[in-house]
Amino acid sequence: MAEAAKQPLLEVTGLKKYFPIKGGVFGRVVQHVKAVDDISFTIYPGETVSIVGESGCGKSTTGRAILRLDEPTAGEIRFNGINLLALGKREMRRMRKDLQVIFQDPFASLNPRQTVGEILREALAIQQVVPKSQYTEKIMELLANVGMRPDSMDRYPHEFSGGQRQRIGIARALAVEPKLIVCDEAVSALDVSIQAQVLNLLKELQRKYRLAYLFISHDLGVVRHISDRVIVMYLGKIVEVADKQSLFANPQHPYTRALMSSIPLPDRRVKRERILLSGDVPSPLHPPAGCRFHTRCPYAVALCKEKAPEMKAAGETHQVACHLI
Repeated sequence: MAEAAKQPLLEVTGLKKYFPIKGGVFGRVVQHVKAVDDISFTIYPGETVSIVGESGCGKSTTGRAILRLDEPTAGEIRFNGINLLALGKREMRRMRKDLQVIFQDPFASLNPRQTVGEILREALAIQQVVPKSQYTEKIMELLANVGMRPDSMDRYPHEFSGGQRQRIGIARALAVEPKLIVCDEAVSALDVSIQAQVLNLLKELQRKYRLAYLFISHDLGVVRHISDRVIVMYLGKIVEVADKQSLFANPQHPYTRALMSSIPLPDRRVKRERILLSGDVPSPLHPPAGCRFHTRCPYAVALCKEKAPEMKAAGETHQVACHLI
């Protein structure tokens, strides 16, 4: 679908984000946390690309770096052919009209002192989406698009449920008519039944406005429902990339297989072999040499400890970084 598009909407090349650790009397940088360490991927118009992995793998940092909420250490981020890292603050502010985010906690991301109408009006005013005389009409349209009543605009965030607050967050992101939305654990704080409603809403809005999503989640069930392609990250590195069907039908990397084995099956009579990984995730302060997964991989050989694997083709739309493939 989206792969057939000629021009990627987003191209990330060699992205790195290191957080400095300071120490000593003079507060000098003594080492770095390598949260994201040289990753590359693309997103096409109208496509949903998901990033999955355990907590601390760097998936949320990737989203924040793309939006320049955390300034990248190195790499290149091209949006519609424009290098975002070459833009000054003023140019980047204008570019944010096309790049929006939906955060995990809908309550923390909404100003409790503003009504819903004021929250949405602020977004419209900052980016000058429509004339001031059309604000009310536009706000009512946004609320209708996310399944909220028109009288919601006069109420405060604390008066709504978690699912409703997330719908307001989605409306705020839509207000400036973006092309790409980063969904950072956008449904993980919601009940399962509400998750399904919000996911269906996101898919409906995607069809209506041809939105692209970078969907960040640790929940493979959610990822399976919404994704076109999936990126699997481990300790700041991409270990596998594939279209949704290929990844879930035939996961190649041992880490991906372990993640897949933890997905609950709807039929309790069907048994799945659970792959239990030994040990803890290594510290990103001192990532292991070679393949970063080798300390927990049940199939690791000597080469895995010495040399970092490169991405290689495992199918037409499937790539994996593993010496054993």
